Amino acid sequence: MIPLRVDILRARFAFFNALLIAVNVIAFLHEVTLSPKMGRALVYTFGIIPAHEQALFAKHGITLGQAILPLFTSMFLHGGWMHLLGNMLFLWVFGGAVEEALGHFQYLIFYLVCGVGSAFVHTIFNLGSKVPTIGASGAISGVMGAFIVLFPKSKVTTLIPALLLFFTVKIPAYLMLGYWFFLQFFSGVASLGMSDQGGVAWWAHVGGFLLGAVLVLGERTKMRSAAYG
Repeated sequence: MIPLRVDILRARFAFFNALLIAVNVIAFLHEVTLSPKMGRALVYTFGIIPAHEQALFAKHGITLGQAILPLFTSMFLHGGWMHLLGNMLFLWVFGGAVEEALGHFQYLIFYLVCGVGSAFVHTIFNLGSKVPTIGASGAISGVMGAFIVLFPKSKVTTLIPALLLFFTVKIPAYLMLGYWFFLQFFSGVASLGMSDQGGVAWWAHVGGFLLGAVLVLGERTKMRSAAYG
């Protein structure tokens, strides 16, 4: 299922959401100019490596900067065009409404907190791993978690592929995003105990989604109070 748009009318332009998309695109355009060797060095320097986070606490030659900086920089790097485009599509579809609900600057802080939080969850479920992880999906999962709490009954126009045909349907956000979360959680459970081969950071998705949902519970209460006068 590919989300295309939501049926929420916004009064303001989602400036920070657009800025985050632009920064991700610019960072990726820089990545593709690098040689394979330099690209690999970039990923290992600015991607999340769970073993490095552990080494910081064990005082094994990892500085605070080497452990903390990737928690932020990793969410602006991507492993390929499809990785980038898929993430940016989800951010574009769901981020604008969340930014309007939270406010511009608060949304930026929220996004970064979800990205860092999802990185910690990924680290916890991949202790000892030396495989770097990059991508904005943990932070974007937080945005999706916020969306399902703030706008559960809004309709998501979704592209459905069926063999060689494509059609669109409008699906309530709680069904579309609930199904997405179930897939992430199920895949995360299935990945437990597997060898350290890298792949999709399922638990970053799960952690980011839950963190985003929890962080906006107060805003959901305010929205309900305003609706009832």
